[in-house]
Amino acid sequence: MRKKYILLAVFMILFGQIFAQTSSSSSNKVMADFLDKKFGLFIHWGPVSLRGTEIGWSRGHQVSTQDYDNLYREFNPVLFDANAIVRSAKNAGMKYLTITARHHDGFCLWPTKFFDYNIMATPFKKDIVGELAKACKTEGLKFCIYYSILDWYHPDYPIHRSGDTIVDPKSDMNRYVGFMKNQLKELIQKYDPYMLWFDGGWESPWTDSIGKDMYNYLKSLKPDVIINNRLGKEIAATSNKKIDVNKMVGDYDTPEQVVGRLNMDTPWESSFTICNQWSWKPNDEIKSLKQCLDILSKTAGGNGNLLLNVGPMPDGRIELRQIDRLEEIGKWLKANGEAIYNTKGGPYQPNKDYATTRKGNKIYLHVLNTDLEYLKLQRTNDWSIVSGKLTSGERVPVSNDGKNWSIKLPKNKKGTLNYIVVLDIDKNAEQLPIIL
Repeated sequence: MRKKYILLAVFMILFGQIFAQTSSSSSNKVMADFLDKKFGLFIHWGPVSLRGTEIGWSRGHQVSTQDYDNLYREFNPVLFDANAIVRSAKNAGMKYLTITARHHDGFCLWPTKFFDYNIMATPFKKDIVGELAKACKTEGLKFCIYYSILDWYHPDYPIHRSGDTIVDPKSDMNRYVGFMKNQLKELIQKYDPYMLWFDGGWESPWTDSIGKDMYNYLKSLKPDVIINNRLGKEIAATSNKKIDVNKMVGDYDTPEQVVGRLNMDTPWESSFTICNQWSWKPNDEIKSLKQCLDILSKTAGGNGNLLLNVGPMPDGRIELRQIDRLEEIGKWLKANGEAIYNTKGGPYQPNKDYATTRKGNKIYLHVLNTDLEYLKLQRTNDWSIVSGKLTSGERVPVSNDGKNWSIKLPKNKKGTLNYIVVLDIDKNAEQLPIIL
């Protein structure tokens, strides 16, 4: 009898572990809601804006470590207005916002009780994370937090500058992970983020096993918080590699500065800078409206989300030219948002000429190359296009030659900005297989 109870106890423990693992990932409903939002604002910011160099990466390189680590003493962004920033994001058609609460340089934009190197040590002494969280709630945007895994400033993290391989013998990784857990619990309890965006797990002190433990810990605090896959090392990143989803630690993949691959199974979000540098740089080259719209359409066409980054200036404002670009994107989305929000990608692969999204019995054809007279789409025998029109209602002729659908593009749209052709079909477009 005792043996029977022991076996039962072992079974219950194993069952509990399996249940914990399977129930820890964000629900399909939560992830579907995330993918429906399509478009968010990324903000990289900190005292380094005083030098105009890259956040974290320039420490000990373009900017001496001593200088970099003391910039907080003069960081006083008196023109920071969380409400104005969030309204700009909302006017751009963005549905969520992600702020670098702590980047690789270790500086914290909130008054953490676990580390003195934070916003309260600056002349500014205001909770930037808290003010953005409050503004997002007011404007109806989801609030998200970026948190760096590595910290080149913290004495317990083994590496103290990008590119270094020498491990500090005085560091203590176990103590550092405990510090991270304390800060992340603090962030969750104080600001209730919709999503946590991690970065920095490529260095050797961080392992997948630590990442899995951290993921499960965070899910125990807030089961439906969405977590990107940078707690682990299996990520698409800048190379846009095809990842092994079974090795992924997180809820979605994160291609960077590149549009992700068309994927109807694994959620993903591409992050792009509106200029070249993540943090503010004077006279940085800004992307054109055309470039931004191409990225947005191709991302939606691949069934992903776009996180577009801005970098506030030292005084707290976002540059007017960046605000203007966001406003231009927002105007385009007001006219064409039905082809972006709450859509699925496909059924065609995005290319240089077009992208497609779909919803209900509609395929939205995003015309990227507006100099063309016709666009051809591969035809299959199990569904047909019933009609075509612009979002304004103007009819667009559609024909087929047995192999391809031929969409005749309006002459008055030649050479204009990207636009949408709405194709009504005789089946539920969301159920169509991908056409390669």
